[in-house]
This record gives sequence, C-alpha cells and structure tokens, in this order.
Amino acid sequence: MSKKKSNSLDDLGGMVYSTNPNFAFDNKDTEQKPIENKEQKLKIWLEKNHRGGKTATIVRDFVGTDEDLEALGKLLKTKCGTGGSVKDQEIIIQGDHREKVLQILLNLGYQAKKAGG
Repeated sequence: MSKKKSNSLDDLGGMVYSTNPNFAFDNKDTEQKPIENKEQKLKIWLEKNHRGGKTATIVRDFVGTDEDLEALGKLLKTKCGTGGSVKDQEIIIQGDHREKVLQILLNLGYQAKKAGG
C-alpha cells in the first residue's frame, strides 16, 4: 500500500529547510494501531460514480495495518466470488454485494452497517 503524501507544512512538523547536513527527517508512522474486530465500526457503501457506470461495494473506516486490510479485502473478494482492490484505506468489491459483505463482517465479529448510496 502506498504511503500518504505530505500536503501541508503541518504534515512536515513545521520543517521547511535545514542547513544541518546531518539532519534526518523523522517520518511519523501514519498507520494506526490495530484494534479488535468487535471494536471496529465499518461502513458498507454502494458507489456508482466515477467507475465507468459500474457498481462497487466499498468498505470504509477500517483501523489497522495495511496487511490486515489487504487480508480482509482478499477474504471478502474470495467469499463474494468477484474482483476488487484495496486502496486509500478502503476495500472495493466489484458489484452490489452489500448484504453478503455485511453478513461476512458480522460473522467475523466486526460492527458493520450499511451506509450511504
């Protein structure tokens, strides 16, 4: 998974320029610490815009490592029998699989609900 880009001076900790040749920029770890499944509150969205007219099921608000997110995305794609991807901290499943994804997540112990579109 790609790292988030710094978009403002606040992301850089206020550092703009340093004359110290031994200066090493301290990158803060942007990933959040994983929490238990039962404490996660996932939202399942149906999205049609910006996808060439095709429908996609989106799972948002996952808190954890990129590896855990990738593993959950792979499990959901396998159980739904369809393609998809994981990017920008979202799991994208091709097609309208909200009910199936909701049941899978509830069986895994996540707090999940349908939201939006």
